Amino acid sequence: MRSRNISVVLLALLFIGASFILGAYVGYQQRPYVDLVRNILNIKETAIAEPVEVDFGPFWKAWHLIETKYVAGEEIDRQDLLWGAISGLSSAVGDPYTVFFPPEENEYFESEVKGVFGGIGAEIGIRKNNLVIISPLEDSPAKRAGLKAGDRVLEIDGENTSGMTLDEAVRRIRGEKGTVVVLTVFGEEEEEPKEIGITRDIINVPVLKTEHDEEKNIFIIKLFSFSARSGQEFRNAIREFILSGADKLILDLRNNPGGFLDSAIDIASWFLPKGEIVAVEEFRDRDPVEYRSNGYAVVRGLKMVVLVNQGSASASEIVAGALQDHGIATIMGEKTFGKGSVQELNNITQDTSLKITIARWLTPTGRSISKEGLEPDIIITKEETENPEDDIFMIKAKEFLLQ
Repeated sequence: MRSRNISVVLLALLFIGASFILGAYVGYQQRPYVDLVRNILNIKETAIAEPVEVDFGPFWKAWHLIETKYVAGEEIDRQDLLWGAISGLSSAVGDPYTVFFPPEENEYFESEVKGVFGGIGAEIGIRKNNLVIISPLEDSPAKRAGLKAGDRVLEIDGENTSGMTLDEAVRRIRGEKGTVVVLTVFGEEEEEPKEIGITRDIINVPVLKTEHDEEKNIFIIKLFSFSARSGQEFRNAIREFILSGADKLILDLRNNPGGFLDSAIDIASWFLPKGEIVAVEEFRDRDPVEYRSNGYAVVRGLKMVVLVNQGSASASEIVAGALQDHGIATIMGEKTFGKGSVQELNNITQDTSLKITIARWLTPTGRSISKEGLEPDIIITKEETENPEDDIFMIKAKEFLLQ
């Protein structure tokens, strides 16, 4: 009898033990996917944190499925999975200027910032999810090849640009001097796309050129970019304007992709009294910052036109918007590109970084440049001339100043 009781007890204990082990196993298999991935990757619990308002379950489930079911799982580079996840995070913002740079792209970006590159001499951007030419630079391979502001770039060396980030497109277009990049472009006035082969070169960005129409007594300053040299060269151009005796001025900012903010403030200061607002930088997490005129203001009380088109961007829009809001000049041409945002580069690791849009530019009256671009006071269209060789924008600007 005693032996039988012992057997019953042992069977009960075995049943309880088996039930415990089975329950533990089922619980282990059904635990959150973040724990499963932690176990696979041998990550300490403190290494993963998540905001309480966000359910990361789907993300960790997807990661776990890739780890356990992907047919070539042994070839997975988990670091690439992480870089891809961060890239997806930044692209989901919907801002083409907020971009994650994994190691290779980060190294390229750093060399680009230092100016160590060859290219075609064209500023590009994203408009309505399309890669477009903002403006070809003066006397550049892009300009000589016939690229125009507004051209959509459909392919780069046969690679479809749909879904391609702006920085990836720039990286593909730029390269060693003497090499050729083939762009498939669709111009606004074209019936079908065409391929254009462009030989890369070292790009020396021009600053400006001047012209005096003595017959009409109109002085023209064509500003190509807002570089570190623009302030001094614009000072020289203003001096030339004053000595010319002209009393009417055209500031031509067409196809000017922008550049340094300091140059924009410096150039606007020739027309605005000291302390007047040139632009406002609007942030999410702190008070706006106002940028004000240095007050050179030696050029006042004259008839002035600023010419813009869809290739006028960034610093060009800041200057044009300031002169428009303060009633200094009449803006003529096409609606501008609308690149009115500020990016900041943040290190994620030693060899990766995240370029993120942290602010927007507003005109002195509070108009957002980045949303729609600037609307000219007087719109000019290319259809207003029968001869495509005529510069109808310049013709209309001169006619306006002579009224």
